[in-house]
Order: sequence, then structure tokens, then C-alpha cells
Amino acid sequence: MGKVYLVGAGPGDPDLITLKGLKCIQEADVILYDRLVNKELLNHAKDGVELINCGKLPDYHLLQQDTINRFLIKYAKKGKIVTRLKGGDPFVFGRGGEEAEALAKSGVSFEIVPGITAGIAATAYAGIPVTHRDHASSFAIVTGHRKKDEEDNIKWESLAKGIDTLAIYMGVKNLPYIQGKLLEHGKSPETPVALIHWGTLTTQKTAVSTLAKVVETANNEQISNPCMIVVGDVVNLREKIKWFEGKQTENLLANEAF
Repeated sequence: MGKVYLVGAGPGDPDLITLKGLKCIQEADVILYDRLVNKELLNHAKDGVELINCGKLPDYHLLQQDTINRFLIKYAKKGKIVTRLKGGDPFVFGRGGEEAEALAKSGVSFEIVPGITAGIAATAYAGIPVTHRDHASSFAIVTGHRKKDEEDNIKWESLAKGIDTLAIYMGVKNLPYIQGKLLEHGKSPETPVALIHWGTLTTQKTAVSTLAKVVETANNEQISNPCMIVVGDVVNLREKIKWFEGKQTENLLANEAF
């Protein structure tokens, strides 16, 4: 019997993977990876490794989740070391819990290797601290989309009135609905909102707006997924402590000089 490692690859910047996550890539016989995993990480795999692209584009999955589960079980039962490589953290909207359940049910040995999730990493790269002693003592991670035909069970009133900072994942497609629900349940229209596209990568783009105008801003700035939507007063701190834009310019100039 082999073993499966459910590994968080981090938010995009390959330098943000953990040491244990990197070891799992280096030692794997088989790697099943998702669309948002930085492909540079696969360069660390050993010769002869079998690479399987699991896809997961919006509204289209190259491999369905049940198929992925079967692959993990099949290769482990063949005695392989299997690394399931996921963007961010496997237990934060990464379906790692579903895969762990399937592995446990099949008697397959597995480990969870946490990764840095975009809710704290993309925001940090945009110069937005999700908590701050003067501005935010609570922080919630929220999904921006649901399973097809699934009823909305998000507690919007609690989020609108009881949480200081909201980090909403993959919500651009449903942004008008999210905006409407937060306003309906009492969130101020003037609440600052940041849209962080391709967070932590050199292509990162951040647009700042208000809750009242965020849909218009997303359209004007042509923001699409992958994107973190950050709602809360901490967004105002970006102008003071943003740091990554300067680094992006430095990298661009260095590449041009080279």
C-alpha cells in the first residue's frame, strides 16, 4: 500500500509553498494537480513522475471529483506515493475534506499538508491586513459560489453585521448577488472593497472600490476569476502599506535589462 499526501501549494507565488509540501512533490511517484497550481512547482518532481492535470476551470472540470478520488485510491493501492497538489490550502475550499473522506473509507493512508490560502496571502500582497488592532478584530472566509442548483445557506446577516473583514473566494461571477445580499442585510454602501486578481503573482492586479460601486469597478477594470474580494475598513490601509506593486515594477525592469 502506498500513501497519499493532500498538499496545499500556496496561492500562486511558488516561493510560498511549505518545505513539507516541496518534499511531497520531490518524493511523489504520481502528482495530481489543479489549474491554479503554479506549474513551476512541478519542475521539482523527480524523473519519471506521472503528472495528471485535474483542471477545474470555472463551470468545467477536466476530471470530475469522483474520478479524482478513484485515481488517488487506485495509485495508492498500487504502492505509489501520490501527491494531490492543490492551490492554496486543501481544506479551504479545496475539496480536501471530500478526498480525505474517500481515502479513509477505502483504508488508504494519507496526510494533510496545509498551504497558505489566498484569503491571507493575496490580501497581504495587496497591502491589506485582514486583521488590525484599530480596524478589524474578526475575519471570515466565504465562498463566492456554490454547487450547481444548491440553495444559498450563507448567513449573510451575520457576515454583514458581525464580521469586520470578509475574504470572498471566486466570487466575481456572482458579485452582483454578493453585493446585493450584503447591502440588504445592513452593510454600509461606503464600505471599502478590494478586488485582487491573480494574487501573489507578478500579474497581480488590485482594484479598490466601495460596496455600492464594486460591480461597476469590476466591469470597468475587467476583473475576472481567480480573484479575492476583500470587504472591510482594512482595505483603506492599502494606500499606506502596499508593497508588492513596487516589487512588480522592479522585476519587470530587471527582466527588460536582462
